[in-house]
Amino acid sequence: MSHDKDKSASADNTISRRDLLKLGGAATVLGATTLSSNELEAAPLPQVPRRVLGKTNQKVPILLFGGAVALDPVFDPKLAEALRFGVNYIDAADCYTGGKCEPAVASFHKKAKARDKLWITSKSDEHDPASFEKRLQQSLDRLSTSKIDLYYLHALKDAAYLNKQMEKRAARLKKAGKIRYFGFSCHADNVVELMNKAAKMPWIDSIMFRYNFRRYGDKELNKAIDACAKANIGLIAMKTQGSEASFAKAWKRFHKSGKWTKHQAVLKAVWADKRISAVVSHMDTLEKLRENIAAALDKSKLTRRELEELHRYAAATRSLACDGCDHICGATIDEKVQIADTMRYLMYHDVYGEPERAKSLFNALPTAAQNLAAVDFAPAQKACPHGVNLQAHMARANDLFRG
Repeated sequence: MSHDKDKSASADNTISRRDLLKLGGAATVLGATTLSSNELEAAPLPQVPRRVLGKTNQKVPILLFGGAVALDPVFDPKLAEALRFGVNYIDAADCYTGGKCEPAVASFHKKAKARDKLWITSKSDEHDPASFEKRLQQSLDRLSTSKIDLYYLHALKDAAYLNKQMEKRAARLKKAGKIRYFGFSCHADNVVELMNKAAKMPWIDSIMFRYNFRRYGDKELNKAIDACAKANIGLIAMKTQGSEASFAKAWKRFHKSGKWTKHQAVLKAVWADKRISAVVSHMDTLEKLRENIAAALDKSKLTRRELEELHRYAAATRSLACDGCDHICGATIDEKVQIADTMRYLMYHDVYGEPERAKSLFNALPTAAQNLAAVDFAPAQKACPHGVNLQAHMARANDLFRG
């Protein structure tokens, strides 16, 4: 619920991070301290707006807490702060932070006595029905819950897994009360193919997909989004920052033509698309969390000047951002390298500030995919539709991740 009449919000329905600090303050719960339900609801705070998540008919906040961040294993203050402002949807996965995410979420909801207030999504890296169910049971145990609100096939690439066997398995798990809803996440080069297939499958409840300001004009993607929206599939946007991997830091903040940082502006640009129910965000600090909450609470739209500045940023950094279209660049070379994945790990290193995670993910690739030094990436670079300097990026990845 949104407290539109809260006196801390100005007359033009805007709210700043300073207002947020006055309203909420810092989450001061430490270590093993137990936060009671009464303490969580001690003061009326403005709540992040909510939208219906497709055919689930459930309202979720437009800002979701991405669980691929370091969480306090005992009691995480970021989760507490998020919950106080209505960000009660936690997006977990079996693999996040090396398997530490789900236990941390469990510890939080038990100490806060808040399981009934939370929407918990998790995901399985196993995509065949039997292994999917085993991972689900593991997630239930780790999360200390009897039911997961939404369970995804994680980072789905192969559309063949969306089959009758999986449909029956999902239906059985729903009937058993282990999951409420089913869907998949995707961010590889076949997002459009997967979404178009799912739009014809009434048993798919939700899709989380890569969507950011760099792809707003993509006609095929927009057709796929339209098809899913018509099928009433709940759509959640991820990778919304459209971050780039580059040698120099290219625009760490949105140019202040308006009041928004670049990170806030791209969120507001996605929220303007009513086909999208919510955005999952990587908020690894209280500062980022509060900035994103402030952007969600603020009802003002981006100005024309701010939109133009965002488009300028996109154009200026176009050759620094990989769209993950491995089917284009990867098809030009015989070696078993994984260009899109490697570019994504560079982005984790450069933009997310997670060098250890980036290196760990790269080293988990097949041995042949790590052999970057032996590959001539000139044909792949020539094929890239956006002119990404793959020769330089792959050389840098080799130095960073194999050195």
